[in-house]
Amino acid sequence: MLAYFINQYPKVSHSFIRREILALEAQGARVHRFALRGWADAVADPLDEQERSRTRFVLQRGLAGLLAPMARVFAAQPLAWLRALVQALRLSRGADRPWPLHLVYLAEACQLLLWLRDCGAQHVHAHFGSNSTEVVMLAHALGGPGYSFTVHGPEEFDKPQALHLAAKMQAARFVVAISSYGRSQLYRWLPVDQWGKVQVVHCGLDQAFHSVPAQPVPQAPRLVCVGRLCEQKGQLLLVQALALLKQRGVGCELVLAGDGEMRPQVEAEMARHGLQAQVRITGWIASDQVRDELLDARALVLPSFAEGLPVVIMEAMALRRPVLSTYVAGIPELVQPGRTGWLFPAGDVQALADAMAECLAAPAAQLDAMGAAGRERVLQRHDVDTEAGKLLALFRAQPLEGAR
Repeated sequence: MLAYFINQYPKVSHSFIRREILALEAQGARVHRFALRGWADAVADPLDEQERSRTRFVLQRGLAGLLAPMARVFAAQPLAWLRALVQALRLSRGADRPWPLHLVYLAEACQLLLWLRDCGAQHVHAHFGSNSTEVVMLAHALGGPGYSFTVHGPEEFDKPQALHLAAKMQAARFVVAISSYGRSQLYRWLPVDQWGKVQVVHCGLDQAFHSVPAQPVPQAPRLVCVGRLCEQKGQLLLVQALALLKQRGVGCELVLAGDGEMRPQVEAEMARHGLQAQVRITGWIASDQVRDELLDARALVLPSFAEGLPVVIMEAMALRRPVLSTYVAGIPELVQPGRTGWLFPAGDVQALADAMAECLAAPAAQLDAMGAAGRERVLQRHDVDTEAGKLLALFRAQPLEGAR
């Protein structure tokens, strides 16, 4: 019996977790879903609606709803509770969140522990090395089952000490990285004799992307950037690069597929350069709409400053679209310059504009050849069933015991 614990689920940007869970179930695993929040968030995908109905939410009754579970666990096992309290306070030292929040994580762990007992879970897997993994770590300290977690980046790579990543990894049964680059970053915080605990399992592709028949590259000079409008994705730099192309007389339509906290700044930058007619921001869209936007563009452009390994790059390559992106994190493990797309230094607006211009000027035959090479590469490395099989083998190799 397996449980998954996620900070927020379902979520537009977490569709890869949904695919992973469904692929595990298709291979015979029984997966219970738990999340901190997400019961009332807007979702664009019908599959996310289904997942929401199958998920139990720790914070659905507010913080007051955690008092009874915490009292129940304390009454049943006061020594374990006190040990977990000490651990929570240790994890608060040097953290970027104040110590009272770590006491909230302990209360959340008490509720999770009771649910894990109810469903008979023998192992719990978390995604992201932040507060979701702290909660399952504390649940384990309270007598819950062993745990593992997947590290995506870039947050875990930016502040590993504040997140106490080393302590979380050492207490885990195993840790998953989504790229070789990610694995190397985790090695930095583990003794060499524990490196074998870190395993690479790639994010898997949705069948809706790699079962699409080949479609010709459109003639329109259109590029698409898919992702949350935030500082790490580099959309402001993309607008500036588009302004450079405009100065050179290079026509380009740009679609920003997504939404986020930096939308006002992006729109202000568009207005400053007079690019409102050339740029379209879609807001949050479902995966089938993302697929359509990728197919309607000559290429995906993603000028990221920090990443793990973006799922949208895999999706674009599966759809036979070249990728323009940066020499960041795991991206060069997929994007090969001159073969599957273009790579340029992060933060270099001139290099970004040059890559965009080259892509827009490239003949259709060149883009088709890049798309075919990209599809071959991504299907070899990111088949969701193959990757779920690797993960399931890791789960089954663990000495399992249920929550006590």
